[in-house]
Amino acid sequence: MDLTPAAWQLWIVAALICGGLEIKLSGFGLVWFGAGALVSSLAAALGLGGFLQVALFATVSIGLFAASRTLFKNVFMRNASHLKTGVEAMVGQEAVVMEAIGTPHGGTVRINGELWTARSLSGAIPEGELVTVEQVEGLKLWVRRPSATLSVPAAEQKQEKV
Repeated sequence: MDLTPAAWQLWIVAALICGGLEIKLSGFGLVWFGAGALVSSLAAALGLGGFLQVALFATVSIGLFAASRTLFKNVFMRNASHLKTGVEAMVGQEAVVMEAIGTPHGGTVRINGELWTARSLSGAIPEGELVTVEQVEGLKLWVRRPSATLSVPAAEQKQEKV
């Protein structure tokens, strides 16, 4: 009685190991390598050579992995918006002036419970006023009064229409 495993049995063991690790790790990546191992076990059972078995394993595994990523990204994530975090999330938020912001020198604002050095884009701003963060430059915030807009005054709009 010969107890040496055949190639198809080794591929089945590899598929079971990939399946077990997929369940344990839950990364949703090893399942495709398990599927590739199953295809290779079928090729080994049909008597195909070792090189062709490895080529099938690589092709099927990588193909399924790439297709699933594309599928998940295009189908399940198509309406997902980019989540802003850190400094990127500060732009557009309101902050409270803790130390008056003068024109030549900056002041201090509190945003998300943190104190930041700030410069004004709309002139001097007294302490206690709400401002909107327009830009982040290193460790400095460029802020503007919420009422300070860049819109064209109504008198100039009427002149343009004429």
